[in-house]
Amino acid sequence: MKKTTHFLMVVSVLLFTVTAMSQSTITGTLLEAKTSIPLLGANVIEKGTSNGVTSDFDGNFSITTQNSTGELVITYVGYTTKTIAFTGDMTLGSVELESSQVGLDEVQIIASVAVDRKTPVAVSTIRSADIELKLGTQEFPEILKSTPGVYATKAGGGFGDGRINLRGFNSENVAVMINGVPVNDMENGRVFWSNWAGLSDVTSSMQVQRGLGASKVAVPSIGGTINIVSKTTDVEEGGNVYTTLANDGYLKYGFTYSTGLNDKGFAATISGSKTEGDGYVDGTEFTGISYFINLSKEFNDQHTLSFTAFGAKQRHGQRQNRQLIETFRQSERGIKYNQDWGYKNGQVTHIEDNFYHKPQISLNHYWTISDKSSLSTAAYVSFGSGGGGGTLGSDLEATGFEGDGRSKFTSPDYRIGNFGPLDFDRIVDENKSNGAFGSSAALRASRNDHNWYGVLSTFKTDLNDNLVLLAGLDFRDYKGIHFREVTDLLGGQFIINDDNENNPLFAAQVGDKVDYHDEGFVGWLGGFGQLEYSKDKWAGFVSLSVSNTSYKRKDYFSHDLSVNPELFESDRYNFFGFGVKGGANYNIDDNHNVFANLGYFERAAFFDAVFYNFNNEDVNPDAENQKITSYEIGYGFRGEKLSANINLYRTAWRDRTETETFQLSPEEDGIANILGVNAIHQGIELDFVYRPTDKLRINGMASFGDWRWENDVLGVQIFNEAQEVVETVDLYISDLHVSDAAQTTFALGMNYKLGPETNIVVDYNYFADIYADFDPSDRGEPGPDAWKMPDYGVFDVVMRHGFQFGPFDAQLTGRINNLFNTEYIADADDGNGSLAQTALVYYGFGRTFSVGAKFNF
Repeated sequence: MKKTTHFLMVVSVLLFTVTAMSQSTITGTLLEAKTSIPLLGANVIEKGTSNGVTSDFDGNFSITTQNSTGELVITYVGYTTKTIAFTGDMTLGSVELESSQVGLDEVQIIASVAVDRKTPVAVSTIRSADIELKLGTQEFPEILKSTPGVYATKAGGGFGDGRINLRGFNSENVAVMINGVPVNDMENGRVFWSNWAGLSDVTSSMQVQRGLGASKVAVPSIGGTINIVSKTTDVEEGGNVYTTLANDGYLKYGFTYSTGLNDKGFAATISGSKTEGDGYVDGTEFTGISYFINLSKEFNDQHTLSFTAFGAKQRHGQRQNRQLIETFRQSERGIKYNQDWGYKNGQVTHIEDNFYHKPQISLNHYWTISDKSSLSTAAYVSFGSGGGGGTLGSDLEATGFEGDGRSKFTSPDYRIGNFGPLDFDRIVDENKSNGAFGSSAALRASRNDHNWYGVLSTFKTDLNDNLVLLAGLDFRDYKGIHFREVTDLLGGQFIINDDNENNPLFAAQVGDKVDYHDEGFVGWLGGFGQLEYSKDKWAGFVSLSVSNTSYKRKDYFSHDLSVNPELFESDRYNFFGFGVKGGANYNIDDNHNVFANLGYFERAAFFDAVFYNFNNEDVNPDAENQKITSYEIGYGFRGEKLSANINLYRTAWRDRTETETFQLSPEEDGIANILGVNAIHQGIELDFVYRPTDKLRINGMASFGDWRWENDVLGVQIFNEAQEVVETVDLYISDLHVSDAAQTTFALGMNYKLGPETNIVVDYNYFADIYADFDPSDRGEPGPDAWKMPDYGVFDVVMRHGFQFGPFDAQLTGRINNLFNTEYIADADDGNGSLAQTALVYYGFGRTFSVGAKFNF
């Protein structure tokens, strides 16, 4: 027995020794090539086995192999696969993964992508894999709703009609850039997401830089910068086809194919998709076709050319008019109610709709001048064509609604049922009976076509091992073409329109221009310079930008050009702006860092503040620059399992563009630049990611804002040419909350890996302290704060399963948004007395779902 026991012990020791000798421990750190950004969640697998690990927040990994020799296969979405041979225990040190897209690194330079633990700004980055996983049928801005300081809604609920606020600032004051190219409207600063309805399909990463941001171009962003980097073309050949089905007839299908980089340095990628559906909200049917193409050619080690074109041609019904809460309650359609559509001859007809096509085409040249210097230049064009629908005609007296502001389009007498769709057939019959008087009510489209050209060039040189100089040029030329055209006479032969001073009492036909026709010209020339310092634990920058914005206008309708031909074309008015900012980051050790930044800039007033009455006679050449001062401090922690950031910010917005017009005499109007309309936006933001195991990732954020108008503006005296006081302006806004966005937000999410190719995601988002929107100019008397909307929270769930389907790597994805069908108000306009009963609102969507399949080859 003793011999048997001894024998078994010897055998056990030998087996353990053999097993131990056959194992190896391999460690290393995975970094993005050139930027040295740690890669979180990269897969490291022992080839030929299911043994694998993922990298932590700092890119570190440690794997105990099943064999003493073999190969490790390292994969990460968006990067080329890397295979490393191993023999015994090894420390690999830094392992760099190259981007799988040609020219992506150069695009990121133009786009001013912030680097973790180096660029001293508050930043959140969302990769393409997360966008594809979570977005589904949501509006593109909604992918950012779990980001600190962000409030994103579907607005009216039409396809592409989503909106976003950042730290309490709307899109006019948030710079949105695609591959470094600004896309905010040159005249009014707005961003119309329906113009980019297919952008989510071709986004490589989406980075929100809150506050001053890392942008080097002369783009003054008050709330922050949304930096979208599109895909380029893949180094490796491959592609995919996909489709998605969802509620309310939603159907999307598309494809992507890349040739890969051949021996001659050429690569191409093409992508396309079609989306259609009925819309969750009544009367918001939609269809959209999006496309993307990239052609890249590496001529040699110094020169690369990349051609990119993408766009989305779409048309969708809209809900433009908010309603009283009581109206939604009384409507049979509940929160889906929409008054802006109806039936004509049995077919859905939209009162309000949107149609647009805005392709963006760019040619990028990347020149590696030397080991120390490079020049990246993007020349781009964009041609926008389209507009939005609406009503035309003066039918108040003809239909007995004189004095109460109603028309055939809003009267309940013309509705099918209680708060039902519009009965267009009744209007058609009445217009036909008008005979020689023409249509009293018709449909029109307000067009906003434009031609936009620009060049953005960035020169980078290493002055020494620690100091980098960047300098560049930002040139833009914009022409906006604005007019209304008749789209449907609704049974009549013509409609009388008397708004053209050069053709009064014009009998307009379908396609004719009515109401207004003008062109706006905007010129922009900006320059920037930035010094970046990096040594050991320190990194910092100082940046200066200057810009000149010029405005000019042509008007074809507002002036009788036979009498005043000089009013056809205005002078060109120039407005100078500048900005200076700087910041520093200090990495205390491998886990802790702190940063701070400070900046001041002045931004030119928008186009409409200069031509305030929409003609060439009433001009405000002294429109005041807006003045912004911003600073923040932050702290970051990077551990093996926990990553967290916290930052405090304060932004002072001085001399917000505020103008008032007055009648100085029966023949003369005047304008006042009301200065001193100031707001303070301050708050604290926290976000974290915690990975207790390789299978579970928990993420969360909290954002607490305190955004208020700073002071009353009282006793502003308005003088005429004789220096006589003709008006006194008072604005009672002191300490009122800035409206139209949630000042308090929370988010908590979980991503759990049920199996090697299966994971489930649960996200909860909570929004509070939302005040109904109001215009400070309307607060001419002391009054209460705007109506505070009810707080709300929603759950979203996603489940994805990967599997082999013949030669394809396939994925099935199911999503449910607003899992518990929570009823909530997402947007509101303040009403009389700032009460719930008088507010005009949009409800958010109830429970929605989507199921998608993707096949990679």
